[in-house]
Amino acid sequence: MLYGRVERGIIKVGMPVAICGKEEKITQGRIAKVYTHVGLNKVEVEEGKAGDIIELAGLPDINIGDTICDFNHPEKIPFVDIDEPTVSMTFSVNNGPFAGKEGQFITSRHIRDRLFKELERNVSLRVKETDSPDSFEVSGRGELHLSVLIETMRREGFELLVSRPKVIYKEIDGVKCEPIELLVVNVPDDCVGNVIEKLGRRKAEMINMEPAEVGHTKIEFKIPARGLIGYRTEFLTDTKGEGTMNHIFDSYETFKGDIQARVRGTIVAFENGKSVTYGLYNAQDKGDLFIGPGVEVYEGMIVGLNSRGEDLSINVCKEKHLTNTRASGSDEALRLVPPIQMSLEKAIEFIQDDELVEVTPKSIRLRKKILDSKERERAARNK
Repeated sequence: MLYGRVERGIIKVGMPVAICGKEEKITQGRIAKVYTHVGLNKVEVEEGKAGDIIELAGLPDINIGDTICDFNHPEKIPFVDIDEPTVSMTFSVNNGPFAGKEGQFITSRHIRDRLFKELERNVSLRVKETDSPDSFEVSGRGELHLSVLIETMRREGFELLVSRPKVIYKEIDGVKCEPIELLVVNVPDDCVGNVIEKLGRRKAEMINMEPAEVGHTKIEFKIPARGLIGYRTEFLTDTKGEGTMNHIFDSYETFKGDIQARVRGTIVAFENGKSVTYGLYNAQDKGDLFIGPGVEVYEGMIVGLNSRGEDLSINVCKEKHLTNTRASGSDEALRLVPPIQMSLEKAIEFIQDDELVEVTPKSIRLRKKILDSKERERAARNK
């Protein structure tokens, strides 16, 4: 089915038409059926008039931006310019120990076909094949745009790995430039200072501030697109969930310098198995956990956030050894702090360049690119 709006004239069932595509290419076709909507119901009609939103059948190989014209008077309607992608991510086949256990579509062919099918209706998306047959570079209008695609694929039964978002740089007149977003936030008055301070660290430049509704302030910034990666969750926390933020591409400007990334390391599972309370109790003293007891883990899987700057490997599957002696208070129930729940958006914002998010219909896991701990140590030494 083809969706469209009748700009002018009338379109009828059985009518021969000319299709004006890209590069002045004109093809021919014939309308088989015309549908419109009445409320929530789709109704077949004989014709569509100017202003109607209709569905057409019988015209294959139509792309977004093509114009269906009168057969004898073909005239292409100019297409609205779409902003270029500013952020890219790598989508790849899941190669972890749990690969294929939860997803229905797991091969590179499945992922490739799904991504190129998305191009037919997602005008801001770009897909590029890489040197590896199992990986694809997907570019879009911000991390939220790509997160929606990942969540949709996940619900359809796909299983894949995704990397940290990276901004797309351009060289203009020999100068390295980066995409700049126009950001508008609406925050409670008592949160203004905190928001301005946090955005300042991300190289944001405030260009306007004015009162909004009672108790709120509207602030406008220009900020590098990479400065927005990982900020949405932090913004909601700083504004107690009462703030709103919207951003749109503004321009490319000279590179603004380094932006501080995550300063804390991760807690990484040391071996395959199932997490137990005793092992997690020892791990929670080192930082914040992402999992509770009874969760299947594998070597290289990220299970928490370390309180220090380096990564730490811990055996969360370690059980307490049984003895014949008892000490007073030694058998008291171990208390675990509730784990941090990582949504897809939080996980994508959290990971660093050496980490990945494993996305399946049932689970969202964080992991290192290199699962083997000894190989990770060798790679770190060779940097």
